[in-house]
Amino acid sequence: MDAWLCAWPGAPGTFPRILRQCIGVRVHPLTSAVVCPDKFRGTLDGPEAAAAMAAGVRRAGFESVVELPLADGGEGTLDALVGALGGSRRRTTVTGPLGDPVLATWAMLPGGTAVVEMAEASGLRLVDPAHRDPLRATSRGTGELIRTAIREGARRVIVGVGGSASTDGGLAAVDALGWSLHHVPVTVACDVTSTFTEAAKRFGAQKGATNAQVSLLTRRLDRLADQYATRTGVDVRSLPGAGAAGGLAGGLAALGASLEPGFEVVARAAGLDEALAGDVDLVVTGEGKLDASSFLGKTVSGVLEWATDDEIPHLAVIAGQVTADAREAASLFPNLQVLALTDRVWQAGEAFARAATLVEEAAYEAAITALADRGDGS
Repeated sequence: MDAWLCAWPGAPGTFPRILRQCIGVRVHPLTSAVVCPDKFRGTLDGPEAAAAMAAGVRRAGFESVVELPLADGGEGTLDALVGALGGSRRRTTVTGPLGDPVLATWAMLPGGTAVVEMAEASGLRLVDPAHRDPLRATSRGTGELIRTAIREGARRVIVGVGGSASTDGGLAAVDALGWSLHHVPVTVACDVTSTFTEAAKRFGAQKGATNAQVSLLTRRLDRLADQYATRTGVDVRSLPGAGAAGGLAGGLAALGASLEPGFEVVARAAGLDEALAGDVDLVVTGEGKLDASSFLGKTVSGVLEWATDDEIPHLAVIAGQVTADAREAASLFPNLQVLALTDRVWQAGEAFARAATLVEEAAYEAAITALADRGDGS
């Protein structure tokens, strides 16, 4: 991009086209971009991915670049919100998924909103694959984290519920909270829409449950739904998303928590609306693997839909891998570039080893393409 000062009395954007063509000068008003990726699982967290994208976009010549890491309510929600808004990370020892103590991280954002991520306290990643026990796994530690956040003055709590080890319907967390949210608004950022009694059938196998255990867990959830209805008056069976995190979402809903799509919770809290307001020329998002599920309520599809609604002229998605069905889904969005890191290396393993550099290069390419298109239309 070329920027020039001249004596033309109007604004730079009104510099006569015919004169620009005659002297070979292109003049563009301020260029603005928003980079808002999810994590690249196993390589870059959300803030790292946003920083790499921003570096590439700035190198291409964009003057204003907003870094806004996002998530869909699953793992990475805490990193995204702290990366976008700041705040303090805090650590608390709580009951782990199999009863052993674990040191879990949560965050207090500016303004008093606490962020609790279930994966930190009751996550599947905390359990050795050889010792998974879906019948015994508990959500108690997540309840203890929420209780700690409330005791430390949280005015609101956002709970990200991805990556759970338990299918206890949230009963252990509810017990840890004393069956009360203590008059503090709690929002559960759901990354799935499954119902309460579907939790074991949908996700039990990935937590190590056999078919017989899935049947047992489903019967437990059915009885627990009756218990919640009797004690709180809330029918969790009818709530979309109540099956998230093995039913933890339903258990918290029984106490009065609101269940909302995870992307929308994170995007609103991070300020995506404000970031997209005004004269934004380019929006870049992305994640580790772009597939058909990426367009079903996940971060990438959410960003593209919001940006399209705001009529942002140039969009780009950067992903480690891109499947054929994802490219087909992406074709429905006008002015969208899809860039795969695996297209930039000889071997797929290089995309993991050099993720930050490759993301920066892809963002640079997306930004150069946007500027060239913008220049042609000036």
